[in-house]
Amino acid sequence: MTTHSNTPAGWYPDPHGAAQTLRYWDGTQWTDHTHAGQQAPAVPQQPAGPDQRVQRQVQQQAGVAPSGPGGGTLFTEPVLVVNQKAKLIELTNEYKVMDQQGNQLGTVVQVGQSALRKVLRFVASIDQYLTHRLEIRDAHGQPVLLLTRPAKFLKSRVVVTRPDGQQVGEIVQQNVFGKINFAINAGGQQIGAIKAENWRAWNFAIVDHADNEVARITKTWEGLAKTMFTTADNYVLQIHYQLPEPLLSLVVATALTVDTALKQDARGLG
Repeated sequence: MTTHSNTPAGWYPDPHGAAQTLRYWDGTQWTDHTHAGQQAPAVPQQPAGPDQRVQRQVQQQAGVAPSGPGGGTLFTEPVLVVNQKAKLIELTNEYKVMDQQGNQLGTVVQVGQSALRKVLRFVASIDQYLTHRLEIRDAHGQPVLLLTRPAKFLKSRVVVTRPDGQQVGEIVQQNVFGKINFAINAGGQQIGAIKAENWRAWNFAIVDHADNEVARITKTWEGLAKTMFTTADNYVLQIHYQLPEPLLSLVVATALTVDTALKQDARGLG
């Protein structure tokens, strides 16, 4: 006896065909699609829906209202979600960058670390004062921006370049105590600033040369387990409107620079 216990919904024995032929009923009529044999054709896999965790991070934790779709790249989306890879021991910084639906747009990977540097980072916090290099890569793994933070003592400076070596600009820490501020410089002029909204430097407003807010960075809660036992930091970058270059590239780089230039230092003092 033929059974069809594994038959997907909508497929039935063909009432006018052989016993082992299945035909699809669309709710109003039999279709022309048939399949001979005891197993029905596999149901096409539906595309994945929005990532509920990312949506919750954006809308509930960062307080960013849903917006229309962007262009699907690191430089054309109004919202970027930057989540650091959770590690019990952080020897290399790694981040995933997504849109507000959870679609991955790129990654950020720390590069140029020798084995000695990784050992040094494991046994001491002095690594935070040494030079750091990161690559911002698109969804295909191709570098689009390079970030270099030269060795520092108290204040950080991050140099942003294109993959061909052309300099985009710099992000320069302005003060050490109180609410931390960074200047966004390009072509020898200040074209914007990053302003911490509290002394713990969790949330930042990004302004242009006229002090108008153009973007905002909000640190989101990673959960108790991640906060206590891993090094992961999560951020949401909201860009209020399409920005001109080079400000756009520097603002995108800023969402990653904040963690490398400041938050990592705070965690490395233990």
